[in-house]
Amino acid sequence: MSLYTSFYIFKQQITELNLGSYSISIQSDYNEVVKVNEAIHNFLLKDGVEEYISNAFDICITEAVNNVIKHAYQGEKNKPITISVKKENNEVELQIIDEGTPRSHFEIPNLEFDPDDTENLPESGMGVFIMNQLMDKIDYLTINGKNYFTMKKYLD
Repeated sequence: MSLYTSFYIFKQQITELNLGSYSISIQSDYNEVVKVNEAIHNFLLKDGVEEYISNAFDICITEAVNNVIKHAYQGEKNKPITISVKKENNEVELQIIDEGTPRSHFEIPNLEFDPDDTENLPESGMGVFIMNQLMDKIDYLTINGKNYFTMKKYLD
């Protein structure tokens, strides 16, 4: 692969939109999730977001992108996923967009469990539950064949 081709591919994958926003496009591959986390984490820190908030986004990005790969794309590789983040005023909004199978319904579970009883943790809905606990708002919708999962965190 030539240097020009490598640069072009890199430019296609990572796009700075403008000050206060950032977008990265990946293929559905679990190995790509680390790249997304590093890129978004660095962007948030560079934009003045506190590390504990960036760490919360790391957890949510990992869970949400893994869910897209596992459920929307049924583990199939090389399908598009775009992750965009923007910081405006006192809010950070992150959106994950895919073209996989949409969720039939989106419901935030109200899980009741003993965190010390690791043998009996809920098998379904734990990821959405955790994301809802870490973020101030989460939402999911499908428009024209694209699925949009949005997370918002209000800054102090």
